Amino acid sequence: MPMPLIITFVFLFGLIIGSFLNCLIWRLHKKEGLMNRSYCPKCKQQIAWYDNVPVLSFILLRGKCRQCGKAISWQYPIVELLAGILFVVSFTINSNPAEFIDFTILIQILRDWFLISVMMVIFIYDLRWYLILDIVTLPACLIMLIFNLSLNFSLWNLLISGIIGSSFFLIQFVISDGKWIGGGDIRLGLLIGLSLGWPGVLVAIIISYFIGSIMGLSLIALGKKQWGSEVPLGIFLSVGTIISLFWQEQILNWYLNIF
Repeated sequence: MPMPLIITFVFLFGLIIGSFLNCLIWRLHKKEGLMNRSYCPKCKQQIAWYDNVPVLSFILLRGKCRQCGKAISWQYPIVELLAGILFVVSFTINSNPAEFIDFTILIQILRDWFLISVMMVIFIYDLRWYLILDIVTLPACLIMLIFNLSLNFSLWNLLISGIIGSSFFLIQFVISDGKWIGGGDIRLGLLIGLSLGWPGVLVAIIISYFIGSIMGLSLIALGKKQWGSEVPLGIFLSVGTIISLFWQEQILNWYLNIF
């Protein structure tokens, strides 16, 4: 099959997963099951299948619910498009057009797609409700550990990285009596360590704090935040994790070449 066609399928699959993630995020917030039909959060009317096509339905409906006419959040198409793009990036990084995709590469791609999906859920949930759910991070820790062990990662490397990631935030939690860091950040640190191993966990944390510092200072300069204001750390950790997942080796080589 031609590579452009494969990439198109991967992108469409990412759009579908992005649509599912939007549904999952809302159902987690409302503590609802996933088996019920999708509905408009404003008027509570069920959404027909033809109004639930990723991105396309948002465009055709001009960003408004067919039933009540109220605006549909831009979160939905953005998450869908971002999932599609990130799935394609992961696929192109892990596959070689000149080679057949063997079982190991397939597991690597599926692992990356799963971690991307988890980090997107964490990003949106923490951005909207300032909370990182254990029901998301803890099962993901086990699944990522299984994925990585199947890819012949060192168990000790993963366990030590998990301890480093969680301890980094646990120390801050203890020192600040929970004012700087929430408990969810500790479990997220564990997930990052088990997912990326060493030194990937270090790269992810450094990138996260770098991005967070820039964003925090920018918000203060614009008058949107004040010193000491609460900022959802999970959004920066999720971004740093995905960046480290894709480019930790290049980032480390760039850093080492500087010094």
